[in-house]
Amino acid sequence: MPTTNYPLRVPASIMGEAKKAAAQDGVSLNQFIGTALAEKVSAVRTAAVLEARAARADRKKFDAAMAKAGGQPPREGDEPPTK
Repeated sequence: MPTTNYPLRVPASIMGEAKKAAAQDGVSLNQFIGTALAEKVSAVRTAAVLEARAARADRKKFDAAMAKAGGQPPREGDEPPTK
């Protein structure tokens, strides 16, 4: 995989915590920061996908499907949100 360099400026307190966390994980600081960056990019992309799917949602179709399912009330904590 090709790599690139980027001069990263972070507060000393954050760098110190990152170094500690990398050491605790038994990885280099470079690997730790690269993994943290990959996780953040993944989270941002996932949020965008979920927002796009939510925009296509049809509440009436959902309610119709839920009305057919089971015949039992939802378990505690599984109730649909109220508007």
